[in-house]
Amino acid sequence: MRPLTLLALTTSTAGLCLAAQPAGDIKKPNVVFILADDLGWSELGCYGQQKIKTPNIDRLAREGLRFTNSYSGAPVCAPARTTLMTGLHLGNSPIRGNKEIQPEGQFPIPAEHTLFPQLFQKAGYATAVVGKWGMGPVGSEGDPLKRGFDHFFGYNCQRMAHSYYPPHLWNDDRKIIINPTPVPGRAKSPPDQPVDMATWTGAQHASPLIIEDALRFIDAQAKAQKPFFLYYTPTEPHVSLMPEKEYLDSYPESWDAGAYRGENGYTPQTRPRAAYAAMITGLDAYVGKIMAKLDELGIADNTLIIFTSDNGTTLPGRNSKRWNTGGVDADFFNSTAGLRGFKGSVYEGGIRIPCVMRWPGKIPAGATTDFPTYFPDYAPTLCAAAGIEKPARGDGVNFLPVMLDKGVRPSATRWSGCFPNTADKPPFASANTKCCAET
Repeated sequence: MRPLTLLALTTSTAGLCLAAQPAGDIKKPNVVFILADDLGWSELGCYGQQKIKTPNIDRLAREGLRFTNSYSGAPVCAPARTTLMTGLHLGNSPIRGNKEIQPEGQFPIPAEHTLFPQLFQKAGYATAVVGKWGMGPVGSEGDPLKRGFDHFFGYNCQRMAHSYYPPHLWNDDRKIIINPTPVPGRAKSPPDQPVDMATWTGAQHASPLIIEDALRFIDAQAKAQKPFFLYYTPTEPHVSLMPEKEYLDSYPESWDAGAYRGENGYTPQTRPRAAYAAMITGLDAYVGKIMAKLDELGIADNTLIIFTSDNGTTLPGRNSKRWNTGGVDADFFNSTAGLRGFKGSVYEGGIRIPCVMRWPGKIPAGATTDFPTYFPDYAPTLCAAAGIEKPARGDGVNFLPVMLDKGVRPSATRWSGCFPNTADKPPFASANTKCCAET
């Protein structure tokens, strides 16, 4: 894998041309897009993970397609998710940082930017985002109910999503109280006292409520015989280290010689390594619930599932103070498999992400591709898969032919990146390619 900078990443795929791919017999498939939070490149069994158990996602990979060169659109949350939803690379994206708006929510995506779920909604799909949003407060122009989604359930604000025991979640535009005594997402345990996990455990964990809402949405659309687009955005494994007990108990106590006290932000945990693994195994279990629901309803064969992450894993507490966050031990889990960098970095470890897809009868089972993709590619690709109107504006390419193994590969016909020296251009740029400054 040749190294790519984020600038090269965000401009190179805009210059790749794929042959047009007619929808053919693809008729209104359901689409389930699962976006994990801060899941590292090598934290799944199908990507070489040895310690963390992920049987359901591994099954997705066995039954579908695994990407080895899949990239986010940015190394942190809100910008990455905005490049996904708008189909614009970071240079054109309206959101380039995790800017917050008080009292709850992030800077909203401006109304003039069309999100691709709006095109699904326009084409007659039932649409929902269930999990974390982070692209505009309730009632703002970035409210998911105004941006192509019929239904929203979960965290509107990513700051609120720092805790798995928050005071409330949102059900559409209604605030649902789930923890009258919430647990803060960031705090420290006094150094002279033992870590008491009762202090950091609330009455209602948010994740079971979120997955149950996603399953209800699938069930309702199947019964109504309506095609659906589900954007399921769980907060796992984004720290704080607050797994459900059943998953924590599945990992050995011997992994952890001492507690994490919140030294690098987020909440303390007596078993930090086991807790982190448990959060990913819990995430895997939620994916398994979706797969089981599709099987139960008899709609798995007409459903495209995409599983990926918004950016790389969190930096372990050993280097830059700026990016030391939480008690994740990425070294212990070999979370980046040797890639340089972590979340917040534009090195490979910050932006290369796992990605597996399954679409029975369409995507070959057990396949692997080295075709490079990044978040802006999903807007044109998913619209093509559904046979609906594609976005009028975007920086991505339609890689549906790659997914369907049609033997179509990209050809470099132009390069729009600002590389004044020929030697700085990516290796697939032609000799007569001009820099954007020259055009």
